[in-house]
Amino acid sequence: MAGSIEALAGGALIGTAAAGLLLVNGRIAGISGILARAVRPGAAPWQWAFVGGLIAAGLAGRLSGIAAPPAFALTPMPTLIAAGLIVGIGTRIGSGCTSGHGVCGLANLSPRSAVATLVFMTVAAAAVFVTRHL
Repeated sequence: MAGSIEALAGGALIGTAAAGLLLVNGRIAGISGILARAVRPGAAPWQWAFVGGLIAAGLAGRLSGIAAPPAFALTPMPTLIAAGLIVGIGTRIGSGCTSGHGVCGLANLSPRSAVATLVFMTVAAAAVFVTRHL
């Protein structure tokens, strides 16, 4: 039950952050796009603040004793790095990430985001099935 509460709280925080960014800056909270623009010259301070908040939240979770999910704790670091790079490449090809399409795009009733979300959720389910059952 505790995992469900943490997931609910995390989802609420993501939704609140996405709504806040839209209300304050008029920007969609697509994490991959924000990160891509933050590392370019002339990045806006809010982009670095947003990325810093993501990092700080992860560190705060670690320091507060919230354990990493078993999939992360048991997976070798090179595998996690490779997975992160593959996801990053996929978000560039798909013109957005799960936060941009799945949270913000669906909330805006974007057909493109609906298709993107359907595709990445289907691929994720297939990957889990292959790695856990085959």
